[in-house]
Amino acid sequence: MRIAVTGSIATDHLMAFPRKFADQLIAEQLDKISLSLLTDELEIRHGGVAANIAFGLGSLGLAPLLVGAAGVDFGDHHQLWLKEHGVDTDGVRVSETLHTARFVCASDTEQNQIGFFYAGAMAEAHKIDLGELVRRTGAVDLVVVSPNDPAAMLRHTRDCVALGIPFVADPSQQLARLERDEVRALLEGPRHLFTNAYESVLIQERSGWTEQQILARVGTWVTTHGSKGSLISRADAAPVSVPPLPSVKTVDPTGAGDAFRSGFLAALAWGLGHEDAARLGSGVAALALESRGTQEYALDPGALLERLTAGYGAAAVGNLAHRLRAL
Repeated sequence: MRIAVTGSIATDHLMAFPRKFADQLIAEQLDKISLSLLTDELEIRHGGVAANIAFGLGSLGLAPLLVGAAGVDFGDHHQLWLKEHGVDTDGVRVSETLHTARFVCASDTEQNQIGFFYAGAMAEAHKIDLGELVRRTGAVDLVVVSPNDPAAMLRHTRDCVALGIPFVADPSQQLARLERDEVRALLEGPRHLFTNAYESVLIQERSGWTEQQILARVGTWVTTHGSKGSLISRADAAPVSVPPLPSVKTVDPTGAGDAFRSGFLAALAWGLGHEDAARLGSGVAALALESRGTQEYALDPGALLERLTAGYGAAAVGNLAHRLRAL
């Protein structure tokens, strides 16, 4: 299966705040916050949701096509880094004037995060025509529509429908920017919908649809619940809960959701079921959680299989074992 991953390509500026954010906030003054927090660390890393997902898929041997807009600085190092990890970057539009998007984020001691995202070259992503791209680079079997310039997310969704290409809806961080009709447009017919627990509530508020109304429009709704694992929901079946991989020592939560999506989609590409997909997603997410930066983890198939076997049992990961041993 050839997967095209559309969405943001960014440079991450990651900081660590040595206390709790909540302790710095005064409930009666939340309508006029003016706050500066002194952080202990700064790490500058490759990032962006689409690039993160593509990195994980490439590390699992799937050679995904990255589709997004980057700046004049993309070729300096990020493009080579992605290619070295199995990512096809022929779908990246490089701006002649703008720099690659920037994500600035701080995490506190409870792994809560406050972040800001500057679009930069991402603002040109809506100019990418998936039909033209497919004709130029070859057919794709699945398109991931992840956070991006809102106009690009809507265009890519419409292109998938027009071209008859199955797609995955992953609006996540952009839900805060999307209007009701835009959210509804993204939910018309995806094969899978990905959200985290908070986004699962927010997407209902933004769309004006109930959980059941959303499930009637999407094939499968996958919700990540952090330390509680993931929930797989369908309109015609009881939800299935899959626990996370145990004994994870979190270093940085940034990008864990993207890593989960990589593992989940890789398992689907291998023809495996949703529970296998969630287990592999949890395994790749664990690697991201234990690394500083979203594309810094090293994926050793043998070591990953050992962790999955220890965490879930040999019987539960039998299908994954065959695939991971083949890498």
